[in-house]
Amino acid sequence: MKNLLMIILLFPVLFINAQNEKSEIRKGNKEYIKGAFGESELHYRKALEKKPESNNANYNLGNALYKQNQFEPAITKYETLTGKVTDPARLSSYFYNLGDAYFKSQKLDKSIEAYKQSLRLNPNDADAKHNLFLAQNMQKQQQKQQQNQDNKNQDQKNKDKQKQDQEKKQEKDQQQSQKDQQKQQDKQDQQKNDQKQQISKQDAERLLEAMEQDEKNVLKKVQDQKAQVRKVPVEKEW
Repeated sequence: MKNLLMIILLFPVLFINAQNEKSEIRKGNKEYIKGAFGESELHYRKALEKKPESNNANYNLGNALYKQNQFEPAITKYETLTGKVTDPARLSSYFYNLGDAYFKSQKLDKSIEAYKQSLRLNPNDADAKHNLFLAQNMQKQQQKQQQNQDNKNQDQKNKDKQKQDQEKKQEKDQQQSQKDQQKQQDKQDQQKNDQKQQISKQDAERLLEAMEQDEKNVLKKVQDQKAQVRKVPVEKEW
């Protein structure tokens, strides 16, 4: 981030305002230089109460917020200023600090664009070139890491799918095996039933044959008895 004191020295015209506003900004700058960024923020806000359109108070407030790691509010201040200021030198500094705030917020795309815009306005800014290089390298690393993570995720998805396919195949094979076993069991049961039915049929036939044989035997006995009766001589009456 650009040093606040440098901005004050570069742009003294920003402090030619109402005495109360200038007084609060100076108090804020003293606290800022001491590292009391919370106190400096209060003074800059008081200055803005007296003159809300003060670019200097808004810019310094953005810097104080940045130093307190309040990057989103700082970004809002810088973005507002880039839309209001036309002076190339000041605008370059605004874009530079905007790039830093985006960088700290892990918004690398916007950070890179802000540094590029700063360099368009001030091509000789070595700090902007350095930070742009860092942001671009970090973006490449993140993209590479993301690609590696995507590849790992895809590999894991493929493994999960292979595992699911294998489990489905095993389940299908198991179901088929159970069906085959059931068919085999049904076939064995049917064979047993057929055998039982065959035995029952044979028993019935044997029983019928036995009954027929018994009937024949009875009939033969009856016939034999009749024959014996006919052979008995009849006594005559004289």
